[in-house]
Amino acid sequence: MAEPGEAPSDEEIVTRVDRLLAHFLDERAESLAHVGPELAPMTEAARRLVLDGGKRLRPRFAYWGWRAVRPATDDDEAVVTAAASLELVHACALAHDDLMDSSRTRRGNPTAHVSFAEMHDAAGWSGASETFGASAAILLGDLLLAWADTLFARACLPGAQRVFDDMRQMVMAGQYLDVLIQARAEFSADSALRVAEFKTSKYTVEGPLHLGARAAGASQPVLAALTGYAIPLGEAFQLRDDVLGVFGDPSITGKPAGDDLLEGKQTLLVALAMQGATAAQGAALRADLGRRDLDADGIAYLREVIVGSGALEQVEARIAARAEQARGALTDVLAREARDALDSLITAATQRHV
Repeated sequence: MAEPGEAPSDEEIVTRVDRLLAHFLDERAESLAHVGPELAPMTEAARRLVLDGGKRLRPRFAYWGWRAVRPATDDDEAVVTAAASLELVHACALAHDDLMDSSRTRRGNPTAHVSFAEMHDAAGWSGASETFGASAAILLGDLLLAWADTLFARACLPGAQRVFDDMRQMVMAGQYLDVLIQARAEFSADSALRVAEFKTSKYTVEGPLHLGARAAGASQPVLAALTGYAIPLGEAFQLRDDVLGVFGDPSITGKPAGDDLLEGKQTLLVALAMQGATAAQGAALRADLGRRDLDADGIAYLREVIVGSGALEQVEARIAARAEQARGALTDVLAREARDALDSLITAATQRHV
């Protein structure tokens, strides 16, 4: 526990955010119960998506954006509330993203659309269970986004409203770009990096940092320093995610082996692999990327192509370089305690297994 006059630790921030979210979701469940008991599966699904795991990176960035300006003696309840609302925005994106990607698991559990489809099957209801599951997952995401607005409004931070609005728009724009480049199947490194910028750098890192900083009345030099940190770190975070999506251990990631290959993700990793592949290997990438029926041998072969082409080595080098670029942006225009915390978050974002 932080002493009076000291900023809380990063771990304490996570604990406070988790406690606040649990209380808020209990409150929302009670409110929906007045509609009828049929809504219980919806609130239970929301609770699983929000509370069962997650790194809480966005609330942590928001908090340290605040502390980059404000001393530890200042009351931080409002910014913690606003920071927690970002987890509800993110949970909305996860519910929709899992549906768009036809993902069956998240953190080792069935995704929302799968859970609702299974509920439909078990009850023997009429119609297609997949359609019901998809419809319920869309509504769950919409509900979580509405709840994010509700929680953010309680913070009463008008200086941060514009950033909050931009973040919600940015994540949807980034998701659409992601869907678009998969459909185009261009294997474009530039397109993959553009998605990383808008889907991750601006939404996951810069947006939360600016939200906290603007709530604290940050100057332009502070905002510029935070952007200088956020853009490269966000890219490095996304590239690590891409590597885990191909090479991650399912027992740790909670997703199937080679999940990004099965989903057909047009990442920098596969774009660089296509550039370095032989004609036969390139043909295999085009033919097999996105095949849901790809077996273990097929996944292993595509992994070999990615490694043999030099793509994995190039991406790892880029992650390291972008992490160092982010670290170099942590100048003394930011408060020391915030610099220290943000430095630690570089490691948390780029050297991870989930």
